[in-house]
Amino acid sequence: MSTDLSHRPRTGVAAAGRPHTPPASVTAAVDRSAAAFPEVAAATPARRRSWLEAVADAVEEAADRLVRIADDESALGEPRLRGELGKMTQNARYYAGVGERGEWVRARIQPGAAVGQDLRRAQLPVGPVAVFGASNFPFQFGTLGHDTCSALAAGCPVVVKAHPAHPLLSAALAELAEAALAEAGAPAGTFSVVVGFEAGLILVDDPRISAVAFTGSQRGGLALVERAARRERPIPVFAEMGTVNPVVLTPAARSRVAELAAGFVDSFTLGTGQFCTKPGLLLAPRGAGVPDAVAAEVATRSGGWMLTEGIARAYREGVEALQDAGAQLLASPTDAIAGFEARAGYAVMPAVLRLTAADLAPGSRLLEECFGPAALVVEYRDLPEALDLLGRLQPSLAGSVLGSGPEDPDVAPVVARLAAQAGRVIVDGWPTGVACADAMQHGGPWPATSRPDATSVGAEALGRFTRPVAFQGAPDRALPPALQDANPWRLPDRSPERAGATA
Repeated sequence: MSTDLSHRPRTGVAAAGRPHTPPASVTAAVDRSAAAFPEVAAATPARRRSWLEAVADAVEEAADRLVRIADDESALGEPRLRGELGKMTQNARYYAGVGERGEWVRARIQPGAAVGQDLRRAQLPVGPVAVFGASNFPFQFGTLGHDTCSALAAGCPVVVKAHPAHPLLSAALAELAEAALAEAGAPAGTFSVVVGFEAGLILVDDPRISAVAFTGSQRGGLALVERAARRERPIPVFAEMGTVNPVVLTPAARSRVAELAAGFVDSFTLGTGQFCTKPGLLLAPRGAGVPDAVAAEVATRSGGWMLTEGIARAYREGVEALQDAGAQLLASPTDAIAGFEARAGYAVMPAVLRLTAADLAPGSRLLEECFGPAALVVEYRDLPEALDLLGRLQPSLAGSVLGSGPEDPDVAPVVARLAAQAGRVIVDGWPTGVACADAMQHGGPWPATSRPDATSVGAEALGRFTRPVAFQGAPDRALPPALQDANPWRLPDRSPERAGATA
């Protein structure tokens, strides 16, 4: 039987992992998920909240063991991972609270709106959801990450396909979650995990799976989108794939070159550049000395380990491909710094490259993401040229503009340009770091994500796993609780609205 081996990025050594789930066992997991769906969907938001809080409690109790496993499999470091675990449990409780608040149900009641009949509308859970977690955030975007927690809060059972970069962590989290959910009274099949590439394909093909959530590469995301579209009953795939996130320094920002160069390098090397929100392209005013300042900062930095051998190899090949496409390598430390051994395991070094405005041409490799601690710097002649360069890029998850302060007149046009092609626009800040908050948007136009109308983080994340249903003239006892007159779920914003015109 095939196995997802557990690799150690610091050494490249593989250890025992987890066997792939046989096809019959994948089908059995979906059977249990489908059987659980009616009870999960009908459970009160308060009950579902208790389930998620039980999972968060169990993870916190096992934090030391989980962080050790995660560090072995990711080399992200115990401080980073301990903080990420804490955020994951906070996020689980956040989605539990959002679910109980109920805004995501969007209940609407209009007496007499349809030829004298009562009309009511609400978002209802879609059914079992398949979740494909990410490698770069094993806690926050992994087995029990944003997708899993928001789907459960919305009333959908979840089947997770474990990521091969951290099979032991996925198994440990799954064991804790299943036990905690059972103890909290959730029905069997509310949550489960399968292992292996083929298991993931079986999940997507199963007619009981009603939606797919994915965080990862464009290649993987697009493959799932295409596969789901070929089903007899196509289903939505909410794929967060990422592209090149641009940063613009306005002409007036030349007064802050040293500060901004250091901030840029801090951001694009954070987590060894393995953030989907990494700033991959810096547009700077010509003659301000920005490329040299960034190169000087990079020359002082250490390297780090990539999550897998394949990611490390793709990064090295990507830096070479950028140079073949015309980019000039400005800096990439080659010696061991601060005790880091550049040849150990899946180690890589940061790199910054310079190119000209003319190099950013349609179809160029320079417009594509290089996942890892590499970034490009382009100098522009004036603001109109900077705006034109932004228009040549693929849409992105995020984009930043940094200027001389609130009175900088060039900030507003850059914000407007970025808003047309990015899901989140940051002023005087860097894109790395995504807050789990009601107003957050973590998504973007294609190909940054497969669904630009959705977010994988924040209160609106629950909406991905629902669909609108209208009830016309239905007796109260036949309505879902969210629409009943007694409002048993205590949902907000259910006041009767003005009846509309009939068609």
